[in-house]
Amino acid sequence: MPYSPGSRLPGETASKLGHLAVVESEWVKSLIKDFEDYQSDSSNVNEEMWQIFDPTGHVPLRNIWAVDGSFVAIKTDSHPPKEVSFVKTALLSVDKGRLDLIDKEHPHPLLLQDILKDSAVFHATVFPLKNVKTSLGNNYEAIRHIVRDSMKVDEGGIFYETLKWLAYRKWETNSKFSSPSFECPHCHEIQTIGLTYDANEGKCEKCKNEVFLTDMIGFHLDMDEDSAPDSIASAYMLIMETLMLFTAVRLLWIHSDKSLVTDTLFIKDGPLSLRSQYSKLVPNIRSFLEFAKIKNRPIHIIGQEKSGAFFDHLSSISRHVPPHERGAGLHFAALSHHYVRQEVYRSPDLTNPYGKRTNWGEKLYVKVDPGTFMVLNLTTGEYIDDPEYPTADTLIGLSRILTTIPSLVSSRFEGALFPIELANGIASMSSYPSASILQKFVEHQSK
Repeated sequence: MPYSPGSRLPGETASKLGHLAVVESEWVKSLIKDFEDYQSDSSNVNEEMWQIFDPTGHVPLRNIWAVDGSFVAIKTDSHPPKEVSFVKTALLSVDKGRLDLIDKEHPHPLLLQDILKDSAVFHATVFPLKNVKTSLGNNYEAIRHIVRDSMKVDEGGIFYETLKWLAYRKWETNSKFSSPSFECPHCHEIQTIGLTYDANEGKCEKCKNEVFLTDMIGFHLDMDEDSAPDSIASAYMLIMETLMLFTAVRLLWIHSDKSLVTDTLFIKDGPLSLRSQYSKLVPNIRSFLEFAKIKNRPIHIIGQEKSGAFFDHLSSISRHVPPHERGAGLHFAALSHHYVRQEVYRSPDLTNPYGKRTNWGEKLYVKVDPGTFMVLNLTTGEYIDDPEYPTADTLIGLSRILTTIPSLVSSRFEGALFPIELANGIASMSSYPSASILQKFVEHQSK
């Protein structure tokens, strides 16, 4: 590893000759030759797992909700540099009737404006990351309180109520469940019984200090007393995307029109998963989806992955799988846990089954036409520990979702869904000009 350039001296240049000896190896020579001569081989593609979809007899979903988020970390030019992170998430309701009238390749700005008018809900907050202090407490306490206050105050606390709805399983009649267990932010002892039903805060079982329901999510596990990584912002964004999406689900679930929630497609940008300590809500989310399925009120939720291992894998095989010509019909493939491990991750069987702790959705490849393919996540309800799971018939609302998808495809980007495009346009904080404007704001406030 060469030395990097500094303020006074240039950096060290890497050796251009150090690799010559290794290419004398017979194995390395063979690798280079095979690498250069490799041709894509369709025999490695399992076409049998791909099924054609027949939309006959299936009714498309008539309402659309989409959620997306973004965050940007801002550093000042002062010494030491101050660093904060802004987070923004947006929930968008789309009238499918009006959406169908829009040219997906060249959308008219006035029609877009009409769709977006009074149809989006925003959430935004800011976190101190480095060298930013408040008179009320250290960085650790500041972020804990900002998380709680941001959720409780915005939109009259509607997103916070969704957190309580999920944590305490309030969809169940006469529910008195406690919250999931979590680690105390003060003494770091596990709160084995969680918070009592419907509580906003409580006392640690050991140290008796105050703990918040939002501590259950686990942001404090990623923080030091005086600094925090920008992963706090990305984790908060993912949590808020999930809470905002389920706010729409919750409000439609309790609506007087019992069919309304089932006639709606809920779309999340990104996979349906919560990683690491943030996965505490996953079991309750699965339980609700299973509960709704049993009640014959299935919730149609999808997530779209626009990058990553699954997208790269589908891109590599898409030319070899049907349809190969326009008009041949939409094709799809449900990915079993065995297929994910063997073909996508190429990893051995591990102790923990794939996605058991973190995923509340399963992977689905969809190819609409020869040039349009996408990686979707669909829900199943409770997790089944089986390497051949899921199958197409276990994916909730698959037929109605696939009937709806072709009408949502945008021609502006490869494999794009128009509702996610719209939500991204609202939630995005691009590097320029938004980030530079925020940086100037932070520098002005720190003077």
